[in-house]
Amino acid sequence: MMRPEDFDILDLLPQRPPFIMVDRLTYYDPVITKTAFRVNGDNLFCRNGVMEESGLIENIAQTCAARMGYKEKTEPQRDGTIKIGFIGMIKTMLIFRNPHVGETLETTVEIREDVFNATLVRTKVESGGETLATCEMKIYLTDKVPGGS
Repeated sequence: MMRPEDFDILDLLPQRPPFIMVDRLTYYDPVITKTAFRVNGDNLFCRNGVMEESGLIENIAQTCAARMGYKEKTEPQRDGTIKIGFIGMIKTMLIFRNPHVGETLETTVEIREDVFNATLVRTKVESGGETLATCEMKIYLTDKVPGGS
């Protein structure tokens, strides 16, 4: 079986450059998923060397997308099709500090509920062991595929 780090992140996400907010999937089990992302100065969500809050939110959402992409590519009962999801809810978002260009974000999502096309996760974004942001997020998965109808 392929490990999370064996995948090119573009094979797991519906997003395409320049809108990629995770570099690699670093860990996966049925409950916990982790990604890494180095903040670059040319990032769409960076201003004056600092990533905006919306960049943190998108990083979390794409960590959820990488989880679903990995499941699609590795679970035998799935067909391998990457589907588009969207954020349905953000609850209790706490941002302790915005990341700076050059930092590597380590994002963890923990599945709280996974029912039909809705997934509720608890999240944490860290850099160098320091917690930068936490929230609960609900993601809805559609039947749409990138470039499809």
